[in-house]
Amino acid sequence: MQDNFQTEDFGFDAEAAEPKKEKYEKKYSERRFNNKLVRFAIKAGERVIEQALVIYYTMRDKDTPKKSKAVIMGALGYFIAPLDLIPDLTPAVGFTDDYMALMGAIGMVVLHIKDSHRLAAREKIEKLFGGRV
Repeated sequence: MQDNFQTEDFGFDAEAAEPKKEKYEKKYSERRFNNKLVRFAIKAGERVIEQALVIYYTMRDKDTPKKSKAVIMGALGYFIAPLDLIPDLTPAVGFTDDYMALMGAIGMVVLHIKDSHRLAAREKIEKLFGGRV
C-alpha cells in the first residue's frame, strides 16, 4: 500500500521551489558532492550528511523517476554551492539551510527512498565518521 504524502504535509511549497531547484541543479556534480562530503563531514554533522547521502543513493537508483532525480540534484546542488542563505562556515548554524533543502527534497521524493538507500547511507556515514556514530 502506498502512502499518499503531499509535499504540503512537510511544510514545503514545491511550486515556489521550482525555479530555485533549476538554479542549483546546474551546480550538482558527483565530484563536487564527494569533495563537499569529505571537507565538511564533521562540521556539517552526521544528520546533514546522512540525509544528503540518502537522497544521493535515491538519485542513483535506476527506479527513481527523472522528475525526482531533478529535485534531488537541485537539493544536492544547493548543498554543494559555496554561497548559501547561511554560509556553511557560520558556527553552529551554517548548515541549517542545507539541511532544510535536503529535508524538502526528501519530502518530495519520500516514496522513492528504499531501505537499501538508507543502509548505503548509514554504511558511508560509518566510514566517514570512523565508526564514531
